[in-house]
Amino acid sequence: MTVFLAFFLNIVFNFALGLYVASALGPEEYGRFALAHATAIAVQTAFFDWIRLGATRFYSERARSAEPGLRATLDFGFAAVACAIAVGAALLFLSGARFPLSNGLIALALAVAFANGLYDYYTALVRARFHDRLFTRLLLVKNVLTLALMGGGAFYFQSAAMTLAGGVLSLAGSTATARAALRDPLSDARLASLPQARALMAYGLPIVAANLLYLSIPLANRAILAGLYGFSETGQFSLAYDFGAKAIQAVGSALDIVLFQIAVATHEQRGAREARRQIGRNMTIVLAMVLPACTGLWLVLPSVERLIVPAEFRGHFSALLTLMMTGLFCMAMIQYAISPIFQIEKRTLPIIVAALVACVVDPALIFLMPRASGAAGLAVAQAGATLASLAALVIFAGAARPRWPRPRDVGAIILANAVMVGALYPWREASPGLASLLAQVGLGAAIYAAIVLGADVAGMRALAMERLRPKDRSRLSAKDGSKTRPDALS
Repeated sequence: MTVFLAFFLNIVFNFALGLYVASALGPEEYGRFALAHATAIAVQTAFFDWIRLGATRFYSERARSAEPGLRATLDFGFAAVACAIAVGAALLFLSGARFPLSNGLIALALAVAFANGLYDYYTALVRARFHDRLFTRLLLVKNVLTLALMGGGAFYFQSAAMTLAGGVLSLAGSTATARAALRDPLSDARLASLPQARALMAYGLPIVAANLLYLSIPLANRAILAGLYGFSETGQFSLAYDFGAKAIQAVGSALDIVLFQIAVATHEQRGAREARRQIGRNMTIVLAMVLPACTGLWLVLPSVERLIVPAEFRGHFSALLTLMMTGLFCMAMIQYAISPIFQIEKRTLPIIVAALVACVVDPALIFLMPRASGAAGLAVAQAGATLASLAALVIFAGAARPRWPRPRDVGAIILANAVMVGALYPWREASPGLASLLAQVGLGAAIYAAIVLGADVAGMRALAMERLRPKDRSRLSAKDGSKTRPDALS
C-alpha cells in the first residue's frame, strides 16, 4: 500500500507540474518542450527500457545473493548503451542533418532520456526488492528537485531548453542520493555475462518494440501538427494528451506497480496455473479502476478546464481530450491488463503485432480525415488506432487460454459505471467550478464503490474489510518472505 500511494502521488505531482509548465511556457514554447520531451521518452524506451524490464522481471533479494552476475550484467548494459548513444549523437550533429527541433533541444532530449532511464532503472531495482522506504525516498527527492529546478526553469526563463535542463538536473540529483543504498556488494563488473544480456534482451526487446511503436504514434502526430499547423497547435494537442495520459496512468500504473510484482512472485513460488489465476484477477481490478477513471474524467472536464487549465488552452483542451478518451482507456487496458498475460508467459511477440496494427491504422485514419480537421482529426485517428490494437491483442490473448475476468464481475463494473454516468451527467455543464467538481467526485465515487463493493467484484470487498481491520502480524514479502505475501491480493 505504501508503494501504491507513493507512486500515485508521484504521478499526480507530475500531472500538476505539467500543467504549471504549460502555463509558464505558453502554447508555442510548450509545443517545443512537449516534442523534445516525447523524443526523450522514445529514445529512453528504445535503448534503456529493456534494462528496466529485466530488473522488474528477474531481479529480487534471492537473485541479488544467488545470481550477482545479473546485477553486473544490467549495470554494464546500461553503461554500454549510454556510451553508444553519446557517440551516435556526436556523429549525428557532425553530419549536419536538420530536424524540426534545434540541435540544442535534441541534445537536451538525449540527456533527459539518459537521466530518466537511470532513474527508472534504480526504482525498478528498489521495487523488485520491495524496499518501500527507499522507493518513497527516491520519489520524494526527485519531486522536490523537479519542482525547484524544472518548475523554476519554466517560470524564470520561459524557455523549453531551460525547463528540460532543470529536469535533467533533478533526475540526476535523485539517483545520486540513492546510489550507495543500491550498491550490491557481491556484484562485480567482471561477472557481467553476454549470454545473460542476450536472455534479458530476448525477454525485454519485444515489449520495448511494442512500447516504442505505441509511443511513435503520438510523437509522429505531434511532428505532423508542428509541420502543418505550427508549434502552437502542437502545444494544444500535447497538453490534452499529456494531461489525459498522466491522469489515467495515475490509476493504471499505480495498480500495475503492485499487481504485476504479485503475479511474478506467484509464478515463481506457486506455478503457472496460479499465476494465470492472479493475472485474471488483476485484469478485473484494472478494469474496475480504469473504466470509472476515464468516465469520471470526462464527466468533470468542464470544471477541470475552468479551474486548472491555462487560459490559452481552454476550449481546445476539453474538445481534444474528449476525442482522445477512448484511446487512453484502450492503452491503459493494453499496458496494465492484457500485456501481463504475455509477460508472465514470456511470449511477447503478440504485443509487437498488436502495436503494428495501431501503426497501420493511425496513418490510414489520418489520410481519411479532412485536412482542415487539424488536431481533432489526429486525435480521432490516434484513438481509433489504439482501439484496433486492443482488439487485436485480446484476440491473440485468447490463444494463451488466460483466466479472463468473470462475466458477473464485468457486468457489475459496467452497471456501476452506467449508474454513475446517469447520476452525474446532468451536472456536467451546470455551473462548472470547484464546488461542482468536489460534489461530482464525491457522489460518483460513492455510487460506483457501493455497487462494485456490493457485488464483491474480484473479492475487493473482502480486501477492503481486511485493510480496515487492525493488523497483529506483519506481511511477508512476495519474494523474500519479509514484507508482502504473493497472495495478498489473490
